[in-house]
Amino acid sequence: MTAIAHLSDVHFGAHDSQIVAAIEAWLAEHRPDIVIISGDLTQRARSRQFRQAAEFIKRIRSHGIEVLAVPGNHDVPLYDVTRRFLSPLGRYKRLISRDPCPWFENDTLAVLGINTARSMTIKGGRISHEQMRIIEERFRHVAAHKSRILVTHHPLFTLPVGEGGKLSTPVGRHSRAIRFVERAGVHLALAGHLHLPFAGSADAMIENFGSLLVVQAGTATSVRLRGGEVQSFNWLQLNGPDDLTLKLMQWQGGAFGRSTTTRYVLVDNIWRPVEDSDDT
Repeated sequence: MTAIAHLSDVHFGAHDSQIVAAIEAWLAEHRPDIVIISGDLTQRARSRQFRQAAEFIKRIRSHGIEVLAVPGNHDVPLYDVTRRFLSPLGRYKRLISRDPCPWFENDTLAVLGINTARSMTIKGGRISHEQMRIIEERFRHVAAHKSRILVTHHPLFTLPVGEGGKLSTPVGRHSRAIRFVERAGVHLALAGHLHLPFAGSADAMIENFGSLLVVQAGTATSVRLRGGEVQSFNWLQLNGPDDLTLKLMQWQGGAFGRSTTTRYVLVDNIWRPVEDSDDT
């Protein structure tokens, strides 16, 4: 079994230090194979905030845990217009990672991160044609028994974001991008941005696209919560590329506890929730 902790929208600079410490302790105890952070490491892309995020990642890695992160729109300077357009990810590359599209592979999974943050948009994101080619090329030679995971900050698909049928805006060029994702045989698409946890088969969003499971993470540590939000992260346990259990870990006022557990199995090329589990 492979274990993945999926965090997003940690927003250092607008974070709760108690929750940060609780996540670190939880990860040190449960020791996932990899921690994936799907963007918005900072609140306003300031150097101090990136240093806080870098120290957070360093402390996780000190336990021998792999960390893969991608930038989010909050990791591009908003008010520093010169830096926003001339060096939008300069601080990210200097303090977090020189590679905004990182790759990780081991015996059971292959993970590709894609940077969807752009200078020209405040909240939205895009995938470039070059990044589409990277998605297809990177996964081309991955063995069939490995889980293929794509990480972006902005969701690839239109998703529900609240009551009244309100929907999110998908990443730019999504119609073309998801075809590259399909050809690459990606099993899981992990993202954040919306501050709301969600999981579902892509066939509910686009016909004949059920082989992809879409998993959204809520905000892990931010204190800037919208109505009804609770800090949370995802705990994924993979039993191969066609069988996983997703546990939503929510902040419960002093520690993280499991909120829901759902097992998903790929049946007839569609991800289906097959049972609720009571295990710990």
